[in-house]
Amino acid sequence: MEFVKAYDKLNVTVKLILTIFFDPIIGGIYRILKGRIIWGIIWLFAGLFIVGWVIDVVTVILHNKYTFLV
Repeated sequence: MEFVKAYDKLNVTVKLILTIFFDPIIGGIYRILKGRIIWGIIWLFAGLFIVGWVIDVVTVILHNKYTFLV
């Protein structure tokens, strides 16, 4: 849970950079730790290809956090 708290406290610019380059890893771990285990595993291994990446980038820009499937 420390990862989730630390990620939530990050600046929006840092979150955006992490999301752009490491979204399947960070997004997957974030979802698993928030209790969405199945979605987190899917995000880790498949990355939901480009669609999931685009959704995460947009939600970080608009809401400063992951909001899709969390």
